[in-house]
Amino acid sequence: MIVNNVFYAPSFLKEAKKLSPDILNIFEKKEKIFRLNPLHHSLRLHQLHGDLNFLWSISLNKNYRTIFKRQKNGDILFISIGKHDIYKNL
Repeated sequence: MIVNNVFYAPSFLKEAKKLSPDILNIFEKKEKIFRLNPLHHSLRLHQLHGDLNFLWSISLNKNYRTIFKRQKNGDILFISIGKHDIYKNL
């Protein structure tokens, strides 16, 4: 997986504002790892299934995830961040 540019959807930014500084700090660390090595095992990167199979998820910790969409050119669009139930809102 190639990571060129990273963008943040308005929905992601809105959800991020509601999170604690600790969770945002974890996201920043995971995003740095993702940019350098998107397949790093600590990300627990996986493609979603079913109707959401065009999306990917990174685990921030046991309870929090971030979801993104890969573009064919390698650009990444983070679209959601939050607890595991964020999948319901997609």
